[in-house]
This record gives sequence, C-alpha cells and structure tokens, in this order.
Amino acid sequence: MLSRIFIQNFALIDTLEITLNKGLQVITGETGAGKSIILGALRLILGERADAKSIQNSETKSIVEAEFAINENLQFFFEENDLDFESQTVIRREILPNGKSRAFVNDVPVTLDLLKMLSKKLIDIHSQFETSNLFDEEYQFQIIDGLSKNKILILKYQTEFSEYKKLLKELENLKNKLAESNKESDYKNFILEELQHVNLDDLDLEELQNQVKKQENAEAITDNLSQIFAKLDAEEIGVLDSMTDIKGKLGKVADLSHEFTLLNQRLQENFIEFKDIIFELQDEAEKMETSPEILLALNQKLNIVNALLLKHSVLSVSELIEIRDNLLSEQNSFADLENLIIQLEKEKTDSENRLAKMAADLSAHRRKNIPIFTNKIEILLRKLGLEKAKIAVELSESASYNSFGKESIQILFQANSGFPLKPIQSAISGGERSRVMLSIKKLMAENAELPTLILDEIDTGVSGKVAEEMGNVMKEMAENMQLIVITHLAQVAAKGNNNYKVVKEDVSGKTQSNIIPLNHDEKLQEIAQLLSGSKITDAAISQAQELMK
Repeated sequence: MLSRIFIQNFALIDTLEITLNKGLQVITGETGAGKSIILGALRLILGERADAKSIQNSETKSIVEAEFAINENLQFFFEENDLDFESQTVIRREILPNGKSRAFVNDVPVTLDLLKMLSKKLIDIHSQFETSNLFDEEYQFQIIDGLSKNKILILKYQTEFSEYKKLLKELENLKNKLAESNKESDYKNFILEELQHVNLDDLDLEELQNQVKKQENAEAITDNLSQIFAKLDAEEIGVLDSMTDIKGKLGKVADLSHEFTLLNQRLQENFIEFKDIIFELQDEAEKMETSPEILLALNQKLNIVNALLLKHSVLSVSELIEIRDNLLSEQNSFADLENLIIQLEKEKTDSENRLAKMAADLSAHRRKNIPIFTNKIEILLRKLGLEKAKIAVELSESASYNSFGKESIQILFQANSGFPLKPIQSAISGGERSRVMLSIKKLMAENAELPTLILDEIDTGVSGKVAEEMGNVMKEMAENMQLIVITHLAQVAAKGNNNYKVVKEDVSGKTQSNIIPLNHDEKLQEIAQLLSGSKITDAAISQAQELMK
C-alpha cells in the first residue's frame, strides 16, 4: 500500500507531502491544478525516464519519494536482490541538475531495471489516455491469464520460450556459417590435397635444393674426384705413397731427437684424418648416381614446392605446414559444425515439445475461464449503463510460438443488441471505453496481488446514474486493495474513504501546486463544487449530502 508521497523541487511543486490510507482514496482538483504533475512524479518511482526540465530550481536536485507498507510476500524479492527488507519501504528518485538521476530503495542505490521490477509489484497507474492498451494483444492475454491463474505457468512458458528463441538464433547462425563453409569447401579441399601430396613433414627444402644442384653438376664432381684418386694412386709419385714415406722418415728423426716428437705426432694424426677423408671420398663417389631421370624427378619436386611457396605467399616449408594444418582443422571444424547443428536440432525439437505441452495447458486454462470473464464483464457493464453490451474472447491457433503460447487472442465487443460482435478496437466508442476499462481493471484487481492501483480520470465521459455505478464499482474494488482515483465526478468523489484536493496558489509571487487532505466539511464543499461549479448553491450542498450518505 502507498502510505506516503513526498515531492520536492519538481515542476510547480516546491515541497509536497501527503499521507494516504487504505480503501478508496479520491483526489480532485481543477484542470491544471497539478494532478498530472503528481502522477508524473510518481511515474519516476515506476522507473520511467527522468527529465532535467522537470526541476523547478535548476541549482538543486529534485526528489520524489514514495513510502509503501509491504507484506512479507516480497521478502524473497528483497533477499534475492540484496536489498534490506523493511515493512515500510521507501523508494526514492533524485534528478540532478545535470539531468542524471539516481534511484534508491531503503537508501540502497539500485538500477532502474531493478526499480521497475519492484514497483510493478507495488503499484499500477492507469491513465485516461491508456485505454488503447485494451487493443493490445499482450494486454488482452494478461487479462485472461490473470483470471485463469496462469501466472506460474506463463512464467515457466516464457522462460522456455526465451531459451527457444536463443536456440533458433544460434541454429540460424550455425546454418549460415555452414552454408558459407560449403561455398568454399571444394576449393579448400583442393588446396589441402595439394599440400598433403607433397608430404611436407618429411621435406627438407635445403637438402632438396642441394640434391638438385648435385645432380646438375654430377659430371664436374665425377671428373674432379677421378683426378684426385689418380693423383693419390699414381705410381712412384702417388700422394699416399709419398705421405707414407714422409711419415716414416719423420718417425726416425723423432727417435733420434725428442724435439721432433710433437711434430711427428701431429703428422701422424693428420695422416689418419687425411686417409679418412680419402676413404669417405671413395664412398661418396661409389654412391654417386647420375641420370637424367633422377634430376627430372628432383626438379619436379622442387618446382612443386616453389610453386606452393609462391601461391601461398610464404617463404618456408614450416609456413606451408601451418597452412595445411589450419585447413585440416577447418575440415574437422566443418564436421563438428554439422554435428553441432544436428545436436541443436534435437534440442530444438525437445524444446518445442515442452512448449507445446505448456502452450496446450495455457490454452485449456484460458478456454475454461473465458466464459467466466465474459459473464462477469457483462454484469459489470450492465451496472454501468451498457445493458445490451456483449463481449467475447476469440482464441485462434498461431503458425508459430509467441510469448503467450501458440495462439493469438482477440476481444470482441458490441454495445448494442442485434449487431455482430467486432474486434473491440473497431466496435467501441469513446464513451464506452472508460466503462469497459473500469470493468476489466476491477476483474484484474480481483485476480492480482497488486496492493495499489491508481486510476487517472478513468470515468471521463460519463455522468448521472452511470457515474454513480462507477463509484460503486470503485468502492467495491477498494475493499480488497488501495484504490487511488483522480476524478471530476461528484458521484465518485462521494465514495472516498479519504479525499484530497490538488490546489494551485501563488506563494511569494510564484505559482505552486500542493495537495491537501479534506475533512468532512471540506469534502462536502468539494463535492458540491463538482456538482454546481465555482458558485456553490444550496441545492448542490443538499445533493452532495445525499451522495455522501
């Protein structure tokens, strides 16, 4: 329940504070007195956008504070969002001169999203300009679902539906990715086969280049080796024989004088190394193969590698290996992508099965309660002067799932007998809207846990007996909730458990809006003024007394 409103430095309001009570709270006041300003300030408590232009004195901040008496049903919400639970909870919005705003719940800073979540559980403001909500499919679903006690089921359904939409979006992205991959797959597979054919892991480019060079110069290598071997084995003056003779003679010299021992050792060691070199040259010469076929094969392999290096704009075999491995990885990812799509398709089917079950349950509950809805609304409409009015709810299956199941909804209406029912947006007149909306609000209030409802001039366009009945309906609504009504109708004002008047006055040469509670006599005068205008007659006083009885 909204128990206190405090507004400071907001539009025409310098400082305003009012205490509210249970039951029917009626606010009256002349047009332009500031009722809409108070509502605008309260909408800040609902988390609506703040505007620096609303600040009266631009040198200081604007404050809107609302205090609510709340029960323990909301304790879980407070705990879940790390808020201090207080039976008298204060919500505050501050608008700073620079246009920025801050929100607080029991002096704890909160985000606007959290503020909206909390305020929706505490208060609902319905303006005379919001009857168009009645034409909105989402609002029509909320009406029927409230009556059908679908709150928990619709919450579960919408949670599943949200996951389902994410799943559809992910599937679409993966399928698009797969389609793009398919377009390039043939070319990439061709490139991969080229790279795999060369066997890059066992390829030594430097050695391959050396083998080609060796084959290209095989004749020169063979000729030079032949000359070397000829000089080594020449009779009498062969290098090996000469070296052997030198080695022997130096050995004798070393035996005769130790000064030559070290030189002798060095010659012995180098002679052994020299012989090893000769033997290895002989081995290499024996292994030397020279043929045009070998050279052709080597050149073909080298040309293929050079072409790949040029094609991929790289300088080394290791870079080619990296490209090949990336293509292999993509090929594996391609297979993984197909498997993931198959898995998500299964999850999609499972989700659709769950949605189908919940959507069917929602629809069954709605269809069961639609006759109750139409019967109750038509009874209320008859009380409000629409004796011949008929209302119906049409549910039709949708091609796909939506936020409320797998069906669409349409409320049909006709104010006069003998005419077909039509969609309410095309069948309802301006004078009928307020009565239909009040009937629906009453029905919704019976099935909601909302403690406070504010109706802003919902009774516009009615008078006489209908106005009296609207007052009775509001009085009945206020038995189970706090109902705050802004009205110009004396018949409604007379029903108030507490009455307040918004006034506009000059204070020190400055226009200010304020709200004041009315005592019994002031209430009588206000109702009489609503009946007769600025000049209150004895007849108006008498009629006001009758209305207050």
